[in-house]
Amino acid sequence: MWSGGATEHAREPGVALISRQKLIGWILIAVSVAYIAYFLRVRLLESGPVVEKKEWVQLIGSMVVFMLGTINVRLAAMRARRRTGMPH
Repeated sequence: MWSGGATEHAREPGVALISRQKLIGWILIAVSVAYIAYFLRVRLLESGPVVEKKEWVQLIGSMVVFMLGTINVRLAAMRARRRTGMPH
């Protein structure tokens, strides 16, 4: 599914192709930023029940996912530069 179509489109001029690694990285970043924003806005800045340990663990996990997404995007960019022959 992924390998056959991607190589055909990559050879056509003018077709933008995003790598799977970069796509997954951006998805991880978007989901984690959305959860962090929700947590800050709804759970910390609004009055309500006390924030439980489970929610703090989820917040920390979301921060870790954000870092992993950033690493994915940066590694995909580094891989693309290496394929084109550009220096690190």
